[in-house]
Amino acid sequence: MDVSAWRSRLLTGHWFSNLPAYLQDSLLVTAKGRRLTPGQCLFKRGDPPCGLYAVLEGSVRVGAVSAKNKVAPPSRIELPYWFGEISLFDGLPRTHDAYAVGHTILLHVRQSVLLELLQEHPEYWRHFALLMSQKLCLTFIGLEQLSRLPATVRLAHWLLLIAEGYGELNQSRQLIPLAQDQLAAMLSLSRQSSRQIFQGLQDEGIIELNRGEIEILDLERLRAAASA
Repeated sequence: MDVSAWRSRLLTGHWFSNLPAYLQDSLLVTAKGRRLTPGQCLFKRGDPPCGLYAVLEGSVRVGAVSAKNKVAPPSRIELPYWFGEISLFDGLPRTHDAYAVGHTILLHVRQSVLLELLQEHPEYWRHFALLMSQKLCLTFIGLEQLSRLPATVRLAHWLLLIAEGYGELNQSRQLIPLAQDQLAAMLSLSRQSSRQIFQGLQDEGIIELNRGEIEILDLERLRAAASA
């Protein structure tokens, strides 16, 4: 797989597009493409560090899965999202499980390659710290919302985050390949409560509910609902 051909698509993400040109080139030159089949495990909690990944096609579900199959958001990531950097900093085993959702293509930069690159260019540590801090901010936002915001606002907010690639996309996506129940589980909402909220958003013409996907019809009104 010629991973350099994916540069233009990766450049649609804020993190990669703001990297120094040499670091962009180094990641692409040393990376390997990896294909996963639907449901295939990439890594599990407790696995040794294996490097950094970027989603090129398809999507990956990342989360700490409970006995009731609930995961903490963000749980489903797509192009141009990068992940796996936590173990780069602490060298400890993986903290989450990662599975392919559908046929998926990933870009993989091995841990040893990254450490060698950072040994030669320690100034690049800051860029990986920014990648990790973005996820840390999302975690704090989720905890804050869980304690003080009504369910309608929380659901609208995370729907907006997913549409915007968790802050990575330069342009929001209109179609989200995510079932209603999956998003409800991410936010620890009951099926009944979430369906009432989804139906309300659909009745207002903000979203359209389809089987296994959610279409954003009015992004600005969704943004308003998320900040109410």
